[in-house]
Amino acid sequence: MHYTCNTKGVCAQTISFDINDNKISNISFNGGCPGNLKMISKLLDGKDVDYVIKMCKGNTCGYKNTSCADQLAEALIKIKDNK
Repeated sequence: MHYTCNTKGVCAQTISFDINDNKISNISFNGGCPGNLKMISKLLDGKDVDYVIKMCKGNTCGYKNTSCADQLAEALIKIKDNK
């Protein structure tokens, strides 16, 4: 299933991704730091949703209390909670 989620408090405005068999793929950030976000997308592609949440939850960016990776984790948590 394909998802597009809005973010809060980060440079990227949205995050799009697919989840199939509890694996995340086709991760794409709209906005933000392109080099870093492309690498995050590559590193997490095909990983289990719970692994991605564990790795990304709580990461911060500079002075912010969140980051694009943290926002990805938050989106995944919301999706899991709504199933």
